[in-house]
Amino acid sequence: MIKKTLAITLLILTFISCDKIDELTKFDIDYTTNFTIQATTLLGTPFDIVTPETTTNSESKFENNNTNSSLVESVKLTTLRLDLQTPASGDFDFLNDIFIYITADGLPEQLIASKVGIPENGARSLTLDIENVELEEYIKKDSYRLRTETTTDQTIESDHEIEIYTKFKVDAEILGV
Repeated sequence: MIKKTLAITLLILTFISCDKIDELTKFDIDYTTNFTIQATTLLGTPFDIVTPETTTNSESKFENNNTNSSLVESVKLTTLRLDLQTPASGDFDFLNDIFIYITADGLPEQLIASKVGIPENGARSLTLDIENVELEEYIKKDSYRLRTETTTDQTIESDHEIEIYTKFKVDAEILGV
């Protein structure tokens, strides 16, 4: 009886330890980039805006987490938030829909987040719905670009500068674990 209890206890501890070790191999990488939606009188017509390239510095970020690009197993977007920087009196009420795509040299464009039917509630921050897609190859590149496709349902009289905050969950082997 004691041997069975000991064996079961060791088995449970092994599973708990594996889960804790697995969590140690996961970390977040955040990036921010800005884009501007220019004043417009167009309504209901989708238009695109390409952001400047975002430098990933992925190798140094991996090294800071005791791993490297060859040990990365998965990268998924967990958060994409838009924060209105200017004008101070502005909000996201003018947006009806937004779709955000990622692209990098040699890789196809991929939808990563969207929001359809954005409510008119005076918000200056907007969290988008995330697509469950693998982004490992995009983050391993030296840089990536985001393209926004937006549809407005109100005119805007001044340019709106928007910061895009992204958080990626990286799952990698750390120190060979």
